[in-house]
Amino acid sequence: MIYSRYNIFSKIRESENYFIMNLLSGSADILSSEDAEKVKAIQNDNNFPYDDFVRELAGKGYLMDSDEEARLYRQKYLDFINSRDKDEIQLFFITNYSCNFACSYCYQDQYNNPKQELSIELIDSFFQYIQSEFAGRKKYITVFGGEPLLNNPKQKLLLKHLIENANESNLEICIVTNGYTLEEYISILKSGKIREIQVTLDGTEAIHNKRRFLKGGAGTFDRIVRGIDACLESQIPINLRMVADKENINNLPELAQLAIDRSWTNSPWFKTQIGRNYELHHCQSANDKLFSRISLFERIFDLVRQHPHILQFYRPAYSVAKFLFENGDLPDPLFDSCPACKTEWAFDYTGKIYPCTATVGKDEESIGTFYPSVTRNTELIDEWKRRDITSIEECKECNVQLACGGGCGSVAKNRTGNICSTDCRPVKELLEIGFSAYFNDYK
Repeated sequence: MIYSRYNIFSKIRESENYFIMNLLSGSADILSSEDAEKVKAIQNDNNFPYDDFVRELAGKGYLMDSDEEARLYRQKYLDFINSRDKDEIQLFFITNYSCNFACSYCYQDQYNNPKQELSIELIDSFFQYIQSEFAGRKKYITVFGGEPLLNNPKQKLLLKHLIENANESNLEICIVTNGYTLEEYISILKSGKIREIQVTLDGTEAIHNKRRFLKGGAGTFDRIVRGIDACLESQIPINLRMVADKENINNLPELAQLAIDRSWTNSPWFKTQIGRNYELHHCQSANDKLFSRISLFERIFDLVRQHPHILQFYRPAYSVAKFLFENGDLPDPLFDSCPACKTEWAFDYTGKIYPCTATVGKDEESIGTFYPSVTRNTELIDEWKRRDITSIEECKECNVQLACGGGCGSVAKNRTGNICSTDCRPVKELLEIGFSAYFNDYK
């Protein structure tokens, strides 16, 4: 019997207690400092006495026969693959790369924006392709840009046609928008099966308008807020996103209070997320304002302690800590966190196909076309499909692999040139914060 290679064991932030977790066995426990010392001794010496404490560790899978551990790993991996092969597919459809905003951190402003425009014929070709290629699979469409809800008659006509096609195919739609023209699109949106509208607010009025403004410099905050109100009144789900860096994170308490005061947080049609502003292309050459993954959530942890009302607006995941807190169980092991060419594909208005949203707009990342003819780079598609923690050498000996899943394949490829390389997540550090945030009072 050995100390499991998949144990994640560390001290809880700002506590004398420790946590131990194993996603392969599905166990998680909080340990006193005295029991933690026993675990440390076992880590360093496999010749440990077989007492009640050891029997409890073994019963929960923290100690395991190596052959049994390997068998369980194979079983869980096959379960993961089988489940993923049945998972719902997200199909991104990019209507354009143009936008009415000139955000301070935009990364698409230097994309090639072909003179070609979206057409009825191309929309029809998209639906023909996905109904053929993904026949029998559960799927939904996410409309993306650029800005897909530009306020002109032609764009409204095209979006209406797209929604009509989706309705005929019984497909739900998500839309990622800057939110500026939501009010003008309400009647069109109400005609579709809208799963959610993702809208970005980077803070309260002064902070947001400093970061997300129209071409020409005018502010956008008031119209976005009115659009969110209109959607919620029409029972159209809103997913409010804050893009965070060191310039705006301290405004999070005020943004949370705004959402509470407007009764957004009381609505069953409202949810939130916080995204990290990070290095993409040319737009963050001076990156002293950027957070790392861990430093962002350390700051959020501090802000929540000072302003507990933030939790009415946003609850950080802290890796799997939030899931454990809300469900009482751990999630299944994550053998792959990159959905590209498995449960995510992206299609743009030029007829190109891409592995995921992180790759759209970059011609060298294209894996085929759906219009005017169908082509597929099967060798590159197969490379994306093969990527998981069993194909990444650095993951094989990592004890947090089943919580990390290898990270983002596109980020990894940009960093190393190799799809099957790592985009490591600070899992242990996030769990140290997460257990403190959600389980600090647990005895």
